[in-house]
Amino acid sequence: MSSVRPSPDEARQYVVGPDSRSWAQASDIRSLLLAPYALILQVAHPTVGAGVAEHSNFVAEPWQRLMRTLDYLNLLVYGGDDAIETASRVREMHKRIKGARVDGTKYHALEPQAYAWVHATLMLAIVELHNRFIRRLSQADVEASYQEWLGLGRLLGIREGDLPPDWAGFQSYCDTMMREELVDNETVRLVVRTIRTPGAPPGWPSRLGWLWRLVRLPAGYLLTLTGASALTPELRKRFGIRWSPNKQRQADILAAISRAITPILPRRARMSGPTYLNLRRKFIARDEFAPDSYRRASMR
Repeated sequence: MSSVRPSPDEARQYVVGPDSRSWAQASDIRSLLLAPYALILQVAHPTVGAGVAEHSNFVAEPWQRLMRTLDYLNLLVYGGDDAIETASRVREMHKRIKGARVDGTKYHALEPQAYAWVHATLMLAIVELHNRFIRRLSQADVEASYQEWLGLGRLLGIREGDLPPDWAGFQSYCDTMMREELVDNETVRLVVRTIRTPGAPPGWPSRLGWLWRLVRLPAGYLLTLTGASALTPELRKRFGIRWSPNKQRQADILAAISRAITPILPRRARMSGPTYLNLRRKFIARDEFAPDSYRRASMR
């Protein structure tokens, strides 16, 4: 079993660049459609659910949580050498997330299974997004992307062996996790309710509150629909998410439209990460995992 964090020299080999599969796959603007899917899978793990309940302000500030997730993911994939420091800060941040579950069982965010599962769900969501809403990835693309994801996991302190070494093993691992480890809990229900009826984004003018009330229900319905469509029927039933043939048809139509427009989407929409980081550079220093280079840039 390798050490938790790689040495600086070892870490550089895991940084991905413009020629990587991860650069091409990780920041399509349609990834927001499956953000609920990844989040639900994460908080259904008992440790993650308990940590979010006790240490996160997701329900009060869902948009801020979304921005922090986007900052983290884009820095990890598109940040170059800054990905190493970002990963280090993320792991340090998780050291203080601990407590006790409802049943009294103690938990810690750095439990290897829970910590690796969060990283795994992001990879799973990327592949699901492409297969459902963009274009089905070839086996070679998926395998190459997964190997890169394992490398990024090493930057985060996910040890060799905490996740399977190949995609076939990863699929089996995910099936087992979903079948045996994920549970319905209060955090899952809070997340689903928040997605369904999200509050206004930060800075939304109070005088336009009526406009947000007008758009939030269809927006919440859309995100609930796309997120739930990727869940297995067993998980939808376990989490109390209502589903029907009509909703399945709606999800299928939406996915077909999304796939149809893929050839006409500009490259920046299909790979938005570099542009996103440029736009967020002066704001990202507010996040505790931001690398020092971003902090310095924000002060100039």
